[in-house]
Amino acid sequence: MPEKKVFILFPDGVGLRNFAFSNFYKIGLDLKIKIKYWNNTPFNLTDLGFDDIKIRGAKSNPLTDSYKNARKQIELNLSIKDKGDLVYDTYRFPFSYKNIKTAIKSYASRFFIATHSSKKGLEKVRKKIKNSEKKSAYYNNCLRTLQEERPDFVFCTNQRPVLAIAPLLAAKELQIPTGTFIFSWDNLPKATMVVETDYYFVWSEHMKKELLDYYPYINEKDVFVVGTPQFESHFENEIIIDKQHFFEEHKLDINKKYICYSGDDITTCPDDAKYLSDVADAVRKLNIEGESLGIIFRRCPVDFSNRYDEVLKKNEDIIVSVNPLWKKIGEGWNTILPTNSDIKLLANTIFHTEMVVNLGSSMVFDYACFQKACAFINYDVSNKIDADWSVSKIYNYVHFRSMPNKKAVIWLDSAEEIADKIKLGLYQPDETIEYAKSWFEIINQHPPKEASLRIWKAIESIIN
Repeated sequence: MPEKKVFILFPDGVGLRNFAFSNFYKIGLDLKIKIKYWNNTPFNLTDLGFDDIKIRGAKSNPLTDSYKNARKQIELNLSIKDKGDLVYDTYRFPFSYKNIKTAIKSYASRFFIATHSSKKGLEKVRKKIKNSEKKSAYYNNCLRTLQEERPDFVFCTNQRPVLAIAPLLAAKELQIPTGTFIFSWDNLPKATMVVETDYYFVWSEHMKKELLDYYPYINEKDVFVVGTPQFESHFENEIIIDKQHFFEEHKLDINKKYICYSGDDITTCPDDAKYLSDVADAVRKLNIEGESLGIIFRRCPVDFSNRYDEVLKKNEDIIVSVNPLWKKIGEGWNTILPTNSDIKLLANTIFHTEMVVNLGSSMVFDYACFQKACAFINYDVSNKIDADWSVSKIYNYVHFRSMPNKKAVIWLDSAEEIADKIKLGLYQPDETIEYAKSWFEIINQHPPKEASLRIWKAIESIIN
């Protein structure tokens, strides 16, 4: 049988962690598949030993952004109508009018929403997206690349970017089968689907049900439940370094036990610095009572703000920053890209800390992989930076409804109880961990360390 060729499309750098900085590439090669990364990231992947084709001059049709934004809003409108649930309103972002170009795009989107906010209207908008992209020079460039390379399959690493549309449409034009991976556990209720492919790769049976519910035009037989490579590195013992080395490298006190505070971005949690301060106060109280604890602060990789500086300075005897090793290539959040080094840093941070505290992030699953507990912040501070923001908004999001039991995390319902809840996480975590693992099994196909292999086996079944 001749060797099959698969294009792995990176429309942006978001998928690098899963599909470049994992064993995904090696597993594909071991299966005798010729892999080329179709690369629209700022990284030169050939420097990392990968076979890549750089995408040059990627630019969508000016109308596509307006259609895409309209599609999202229409899908949210239809979800509210179909399900009678106003939570979908909370997934909207305000339109931008900061300059003439963005104002025109916003007005165009609002016009399309006003005139197409129905199921039939949505179908028309989906067609308009395809038709507008087929008029772009970018689409024609993609056609030429595919005609020259003739891959047997094009796999998109992320369903959200506009710049993924043209390459996938070009593949369809040439009758090359296409598939996309759903990037994150919270993506589908948010109406983030931008691409349309022949096949879909999802984390779990739970996500498959969501996909078929929100996108009824997708056939069940075209959906593969594979898991995500995101957690695979947590099961690679060889990347863990010994405690002495880790503590020396990050200037930690070898006599202390550390908890991790995992920061959120400023939109998700505008009061995150205050929550970090409250956790530091709780740790200080516990240390007075005889504990020997510290905090490793891992900020959100896309947060380069100075909003934590005052808290860090005030608590420098307790908090040590171990910052993510991501590279800032541009100004947008999706131009701040992961590195292979950060995969190892994250695993070692989890391994060498006792538990994690954060506001509703998927770190609960990272820590579950290491048999460790997660505490979720669950109270509003008194002087909120944004009066309209509340933790209740966060935990009302649809993806939290997948939690089978509230005991899957330790809930921090007030600043005053943080100290006692930390002690629970340190000394009586077993019940929390077991419920967290049950939640993880709902969210991600098990065993989690075999996600890349399941993806390749699914691709093999398509192309052979």
